[in-house]
Amino acid sequence: MRSVIYTAAALAAVIIVWQMIVSLTGLPGYILPAPMRVLDTLWGSRALIAEHAVVTLIEVLVGLVIGAGLGVITAIQLAMSASARLFLRPILVFSQALPVFALAPILTLWLGYGLGSKIAMAVLIIFFPVTSAFFDGLMKTPRGYLDLAQTMGANTRHIMLKIRIPAALPSLASGLKLAAVYAPIGATIGEWVGSSQGLGYLMLLANGRVKTDLMFAAMLTLGVMSVTLYALISVVLDRLINYEHPS
Repeated sequence: MRSVIYTAAALAAVIIVWQMIVSLTGLPGYILPAPMRVLDTLWGSRALIAEHAVVTLIEVLVGLVIGAGLGVITAIQLAMSASARLFLRPILVFSQALPVFALAPILTLWLGYGLGSKIAMAVLIIFFPVTSAFFDGLMKTPRGYLDLAQTMGANTRHIMLKIRIPAALPSLASGLKLAAVYAPIGATIGEWVGSSQGLGYLMLLANGRVKTDLMFAAMLTLGVMSVTLYALISVVLDRLINYEHPS
């Protein structure tokens, strides 16, 4: 309850400061629209915004599932195999040095202007955080747990499934929470580079037509989508962790 109050207070503060900037500077609406104008546009264009939001949401959810799944599998392979660590870790680190914007046109060229390139962008942008967080958790399993399991004759597979993965769930949860925030960014970047639908496309369309209020409304929708997704994933993961690690 306290977190909800703090969030509402922070949101109210942002709106107040936003309105003060508009009122004190006298900026025209095509530069910085007032909050109420954005809300009016959001309501008046709700059907249009919802149509594009559904597309972006599909890209984000599919990207999350694929990216998180690949991240979990890769982290387990890295934790179980020294050879995999020697081969894959440099590649993973190098991949993060490449700007996401540089990859977006290539993915659009390869996968086209449909959902595929946007899903691929979401996968790429969340794959490393999930892999890195889960791998760190797997490698930090308390040594006493591992020694006890080995003493009782558990093999590598059983140790991974019964001890290391459950112990690493908090780390995986941290990676998935980051993924929930990053996935919409990846999908939106893909839509900016080449698309005919989605909130990113709607932002570009509104910007080109100097409909700044519509652009802000699309941005607001994307922000609400990201926060909601983060909150839902946090609730599910916290309950799962509490179930696996009861106090």
